[in-house]
Amino acid sequence: MIDAYEDPGEPDCRGGGRYLWWLVTQQAGRSAAGSLISAVWMVLLAATPYLLSRAVDEGLATGDHAALGGWTGALVGVGVFNAWLSIMRHRTMTRVRMDALFRTIKLLVGQSVRLGAALPRRIGAGEVVTIGVGDVQTIAGSLTVIGPGFGAVVAYLAVALLLVSISVPIAVVVLLGMPAIGVLVGPLLGRLQGTETEYRERQSVLTARIADLAGGLRVLNGLGGKGLVADAFHRDSQRLRAQGYRVGAVTSWVQALGMGLPTLFLAVVTWLAARLAAQGAITVGELVSVYGYVAVLVRPVAFFVEWGYQVARGLVAARRVVRFLRLEPMADTGTRDAPAEPAVLHDPESGVRVLPGRLTALAGSLPADAAAVVDRLGRYVPSTATWGGVPLDEIALPKLRERILVADHEADLFASTLRELVGGRDEAAIAQAVRTAVADDIVRGLPDGLDTPIDAQGRNLSGGQRQRVRLIRALLADPEILLAIEPTSALDAHTEARVAERLHEARQGRTTLVTSTSPLVLDRADVVHYLVDGKVAATGTHHELLEGEPGYRALVARDEDAEEAVR
Repeated sequence: MIDAYEDPGEPDCRGGGRYLWWLVTQQAGRSAAGSLISAVWMVLLAATPYLLSRAVDEGLATGDHAALGGWTGALVGVGVFNAWLSIMRHRTMTRVRMDALFRTIKLLVGQSVRLGAALPRRIGAGEVVTIGVGDVQTIAGSLTVIGPGFGAVVAYLAVALLLVSISVPIAVVVLLGMPAIGVLVGPLLGRLQGTETEYRERQSVLTARIADLAGGLRVLNGLGGKGLVADAFHRDSQRLRAQGYRVGAVTSWVQALGMGLPTLFLAVVTWLAARLAAQGAITVGELVSVYGYVAVLVRPVAFFVEWGYQVARGLVAARRVVRFLRLEPMADTGTRDAPAEPAVLHDPESGVRVLPGRLTALAGSLPADAAAVVDRLGRYVPSTATWGGVPLDEIALPKLRERILVADHEADLFASTLRELVGGRDEAAIAQAVRTAVADDIVRGLPDGLDTPIDAQGRNLSGGQRQRVRLIRALLADPEILLAIEPTSALDAHTEARVAERLHEARQGRTTLVTSTSPLVLDRADVVHYLVDGKVAATGTHHELLEGEPGYRALVARDEDAEEAVR
């Protein structure tokens, strides 16, 4: 099975079927062993009725106790050996499925890391969750075809050959039975793929909406939009439920046929064999063996139906995985070096200029406008932004990332200790960053201080605490240029004022850009750009803009009212 640190290999992303086959070839030896064991196991199941017929014809019918004992002993021996084979088959196929599961997960995680900041811009969070939680399990389950599926084919052919020696008409019926079942079940499997695909798409959309609701419920409640969003969510969930019923309807037919058709098949062949025995064409022992053979075939036939069902679902899941693996990160076409000395960052689209060594603030009525400017200046989207007159798109991305850091107020927090989470090594540097972020109370309040485990996404911290932890992490990175999106939006007015003051001191002489509409932050900025519809409408200090820009004054006054309410 794939090791935790082993390279998962280069997947075949030309289609869902090719990806499933690639998973098989990555563990060819184990897949072949599983197929061989399954084939022997199922063939030996068919040997049981043969041994039983010999015991009846040569032992019971003739009264030969020695023959009866010999055939009975052979029957017990085969049963014990087959029980061991069944255990080995299950263990081998479990390893096959787990390897496919972990290999796919490693590929998905690696692709997520490779996409980096482009991930949320290329695919929804709900889609990623659905693929990572549901589709990988479905893909692993579909590989059942390797062992039991192959074994079912071998056992089916072996039984058909055994029946030829007893009765050609019965053998013909058995050989024609499987194609007939395929004709009946095939259209349902095609329909299942269509309904399953639509269900997965709707599920992804709804999962993303749940995540958005969880993150913005407080804001929605404050704006009075909770009921509206809840109604929309209710409608979407009802559509998903209706689609789930359609998937369930097709699935129930497939599973019903998987149980019913083999039983009907058994009844038809047994009836035909009984007529031949009554006519004296076959012996009683052969009648017993025919019944046994066909009873054994019930399992391979059921496997065929289950196999088709699992493969149909596996193809749907594999197509979604392949679609994700095909995504490409933003191309790095840059070859030039970054400016050797601190230089101006300029975004021509908005008119924003970030002067080196200064604390610059962006204030706009729409936070998305300010965030869009940061994305362009951080080169997370294509733009015409420049750094020291050099287009950002022409600078080699690794060199740019070394010196420019975008600190998002919703950046991911991974499960680890607080010390590991903020990425600090030097105690003095950590202490200074904690002080700048006014996070001393967080460290003191945790049971083991910096060594206290933090849940994924900081779920055991409050919103304001998470925001300050993100700021500590950004400060410890100590970038030449720090672009911070709403670094204090979740803080109370008293804490926010202290953070703004200490951030200005800590980043003295370093280039810093913050987006905010809080007067406590804007008052500490050396330069404030007032944005209207994503463009710079005015530039100056906080007090200059208060006196000369009515729109800016109205924007800031709204925030002052909110802060007074907090106090």
